[in-house]
Amino acid sequence: MVLDIIISNTSGKPIYEQIYSQIKNHIISGNLKEGDMLPSIRTLAKDLRISVITTKRAYDELEKDGYIYTVAAKGCFVANKNTEIIREGMLKQIEDYMRKICELAPACNLSNEELIEMFRIIQEEENIP
Repeated sequence: MVLDIIISNTSGKPIYEQIYSQIKNHIISGNLKEGDMLPSIRTLAKDLRISVITTKRAYDELEKDGYIYTVAAKGCFVANKNTEIIREGMLKQIEDYMRKICELAPACNLSNEELIEMFRIIQEEENIP
């Protein structure tokens, strides 16, 4: 299993959080499905050229939050989760943030075009597709 995970050294986020959020997003989006096997901790660490400890921390957090489970001597697998409920929760968060932007933008005299440009710049800086 090859996971498309991009580590950014310029991001303010710790590497384990970057791994955590990208794997979580793969699960929520359906790219990883229930029962899918994740790469071993060692393999992912080698592929990303990072510490095994960092990868283990990301996997531990994913397991603690119920996104994956571990089977001894077999590996880590995507857990059964109601991704639709998770997605709805995330959409609600996005809406809340957008409402806050709508409150703040007029005070800064920002147009919709300027807001969209700010969003694009942030996407580029964070290496978000």
